[in-house]
Amino acid sequence: MAYSAQQSADLATQTLILLADRPQDLAQFMEAAGLQPADIRNFASRPDIALFLLDFLVEDDDRLCSFANSLGVRPGDIMTARTALSGPGSYGWEAD
Repeated sequence: MAYSAQQSADLATQTLILLADRPQDLAQFMEAAGLQPADIRNFASRPDIALFLLDFLVEDDDRLCSFANSLGVRPGDIMTARTALSGPGSYGWEAD
């Protein structure tokens, strides 16, 4: 499935909502982002949050598969959405 920038941002929003129900993953995300609990609301309004969230998912295969399953998408769809936000080649992959 091809993702537009808006669809990718929507998927990232769903990811953020899902993170709220997964304390261990949320803690890992906050640590990776250097965030404190009070920072989440401000961070959630940043324009680059979608890319950062999708990057967080693709960094770990188990996490990627778990979130993809919960979101009802294929793991590759998350990478496709990430690429729609940042452009091909931005994660070390070249465009076809």
